Amino acid sequence: MKDKIEQVKARFQEEMQSICGTEELEKIRVAYLGKKGLITDLMKNLKDLNADAKREAGQQINQLKQQVSEFIAAKSSELEAALAQARLQQDTRYDISLPAKPVTGTLHPITIVQRELEDIFRSMGFAVEDFKEVVTEYDNFEAVNIPKYHPARDMQDTYYLDNGQVLKTHTSAAQNTILRKYGAPCRAIFPGRCFRNEAIDASHENTFFQMEGIMVGEDISISNLIYFMKTMLSEVFQKDITVRLRPGFFPFVEPGFELDIQCHVCGGTGCPTCKQGGWIELCPCGMIHPNVLTMAGIDSEKYTGFAFGLGLTRLAMMKFGIRDIRVFNSGNLKSLEQFTIQ
Repeated sequence: MKDKIEQVKARFQEEMQSICGTEELEKIRVAYLGKKGLITDLMKNLKDLNADAKREAGQQINQLKQQVSEFIAAKSSELEAALAQARLQQDTRYDISLPAKPVTGTLHPITIVQRELEDIFRSMGFAVEDFKEVVTEYDNFEAVNIPKYHPARDMQDTYYLDNGQVLKTHTSAAQNTILRKYGAPCRAIFPGRCFRNEAIDASHENTFFQMEGIMVGEDISISNLIYFMKTMLSEVFQKDITVRLRPGFFPFVEPGFELDIQCHVCGGTGCPTCKQGGWIELCPCGMIHPNVLTMAGIDSEKYTGFAFGLGLTRLAMMKFGIRDIRVFNSGNLKSLEQFTIQ
């Protein structure tokens, strides 16, 4: 048995010297380690030996099997490396030092408008805050003077979650938190994404962007509100624009107003974007309701303030002349990449 083992070992070493490809190596592996291979045959012949000879021969065969397996694995790695190097040498060479043509992305049009507004309000002394999108029912409603069972809740088709929280229906949900953070006096804006179960059309989406703003201090009046709104809009559009202020109901302000902007798509003549009315509702606003100040721990007898909710999505439509709000969430890069920072 010992002579047979040595013969198999010598034959293997001799055959391995002439291997120059992976196919030949695979044939050698099968010839020695396969089910009908030479080493497998040696193992089968152990049954004819006595116990002591079987133990000794078994150890020698296992050592041979391990040596053959390791040698084949090493040879396989060597052949694969040689093949890869040969492919590299045959491939076309490139000068990697040549500069590549730069391909840069673009900001989303809503992001462009939001950053522009943040810069404008920072220049007027406003802090820029961020707020979560999943909020408590208290922050979304009660804290802004919309108690349970108030009919104003029916105006916002809210997405309720299984844990009792809601997807933020308006950026006003951050008012209580921001007012408690800064106290009075304060100036802050907080842009964010909002969600409502809307019937989607050219001017309505179930996911949209707003920017809430508040200013609280002594002797704050509607005149301050009008001044900041006019200043902001003139900066955004870089020209005089036509606006109108009309009464509007919002539980968290008293009195409340709707600030509309003349449609920039049709110039006020009427189109699908403005529903043929010539005006776009842009900025619900008003003086902060005393109840809201009180719930935020601010003395409503001493301090007053104004709040506004600016529709970033609609403002972007006006600024860039986009006729259909569905473009923003479409993911259509061909449509969105044409907008760049002005």
